[in-house]
Amino acid sequence: MGSVVISLDAELGWGFHDMADPPRDRVEAGRRGWSVCLELFDEFDVPATWAVVGHLMLADCDGQHDGHPAPDGWFARERGAWADREDLRFGSDLVEDLLAADADHEFASHSFSHVLFGRPETDRALARAEIERALEIAEEWGLSIDSFVYPRNDVGHRDVLAEAGISAYRGRSPTRDGVGGIVDTRLRNRSLLVQPVVDEHGLVNVPASLFCYSFEGPRRTVAESIWTDPMVAQARRGIDEATRSDGLFHLWFHPNNLIQPRDDQRLRTILAHLERARERTDLTVETMGAVADRVARGDGVTGQRDPEWAEGRDLSGSDSVRASLE
Repeated sequence: MGSVVISLDAELGWGFHDMADPPRDRVEAGRRGWSVCLELFDEFDVPATWAVVGHLMLADCDGQHDGHPAPDGWFARERGAWADREDLRFGSDLVEDLLAADADHEFASHSFSHVLFGRPETDRALARAEIERALEIAEEWGLSIDSFVYPRNDVGHRDVLAEAGISAYRGRSPTRDGVGGIVDTRLRNRSLLVQPVVDEHGLVNVPASLFCYSFEGPRRTVAESIWTDPMVAQARRGIDEATRSDGLFHLWFHPNNLIQPRDDQRLRTILAHLERARERTDLTVETMGAVADRVARGDGVTGQRDPEWAEGRDLSGSDSVRASLE
């Protein structure tokens, strides 16, 4: 029985606060995209894994975060340029909408303040502080966390996740993003299916298959005018592969990728294809946590191994990945 997982990096401004020149369109699209995603998931009854930045769940803060071992200047934009942009720094209303949704979503973590876990400057103390603070805030909301999505897919300090009681994380995709991914799958005939694996820390790595918004701008416009939306074609391919097998197709994106109506339509088209596949086959939709649960039961895991691509191998040279992971 094949399955599909959809995971989202829910971050609002925190996904960009450390960037010198954040992409304004995506910064401003976070709230809109969040609401559109919830509406579409409810319409098609699709549960997703929502990895939420913990800071969004605070009612307020002074911007200082005394005692947090972040690098100097880490909270500079919150204290300065975005001091009056509470809509980018806080999102308790959106989290409440998520928890009230009809679809049975999984609440997961995207760290406390979007620290990059694989960077040399992120030591164990900082990684632990990010995880512990996110868990504390979730507990204040009466929530638990089983799954973790690394900011910008920068995998690191997996032992800290395990010690905190987290069960699963999203690993890097074995195929490239954008044009490179289309070449990999259509010319080299590489599968979009992935295999969940247990690492040496006992964590279940649920690798990504496809970043849904990695083919954008003029190239997308040209492709749609002479062919179709390339990412819709890739997603359909992955869903159909999962339908024909016992494999897993894992689609991911950020709510802030939904900037304009054609971005909404991309997601709607993919979900409609998924709905048709579920109606005629035994294909299921799972969350990352559900995958981890069945792997823990010995269902659908190949054993302990540690693939190079799951460990955050540098894929920054592939098409559009550097920008898409922000």
